[in-house]
Amino acid sequence: MNMKKDQLVQLLEEQLRTVKAERQSGGRDPALHAARVALKDFQSRRLGATHADLMARPDTHAAVMFFLQDLYGSHDLSQRDTDLARIVPTMQRVLPFDALKTITDAIVLDALAERLDTAMAMALGPVFGADDYVRAYRGTARADRERQLELVRMLGDSLSELVRIPMLWGTLVLMRGPAKVAGLASLQQFLERGFSAFKKMRTPREFVATITRRESAILVNSYAGRADPFDVA
Repeated sequence: MNMKKDQLVQLLEEQLRTVKAERQSGGRDPALHAARVALKDFQSRRLGATHADLMARPDTHAAVMFFLQDLYGSHDLSQRDTDLARIVPTMQRVLPFDALKTITDAIVLDALAERLDTAMAMALGPVFGADDYVRAYRGTARADRERQLELVRMLGDSLSELVRIPMLWGTLVLMRGPAKVAGLASLQQFLERGFSAFKKMRTPREFVATITRRESAILVNSYAGRADPFDVA
């Protein structure tokens, strides 16, 4: 679907509100918060094991860590989201459409992941095993899981294209000082880590294709009820 900048901004602001609401719901309920943290820790370890070969490669290690920590980590990302919400009008004015769309894609993915995590955490509680996890995973809508994976692919492809834009990295580096003064250091670091991780890869699109192929196989295995859904090449 073709979108204009103002439509992207509307979507971005809407998804930031969704992310904030999901995270705040966990904060108000200690049991749900503990369950969400346990779930995110489990998923981070699982992703690390599935993509251990990519983590071991010097050119793709940073990109895997960006996905595990900055896009899907168990640590508190609320400051990044607060920073982002503060400068949405500025981004609309100064960022090219593709860069704004990449940021929006990341938050759309984050919002969907947070909603799915809340549903699974409520079903699992803070203590569970791999079989429990798979059952709870199958309890979420397959269409949502397929959408989540498509968003991962879109985000990865967008970052792969952005790093090819001349001068964009230099512009990002020049923003460090103003971002710090404006109290936006958390957002600045997030943007730099993502850009830097994809910039250093020799074949970023191949990396994205590998991630999505493996995760797609796990999705199919899980909904098919296979004994070890995480056993993918």
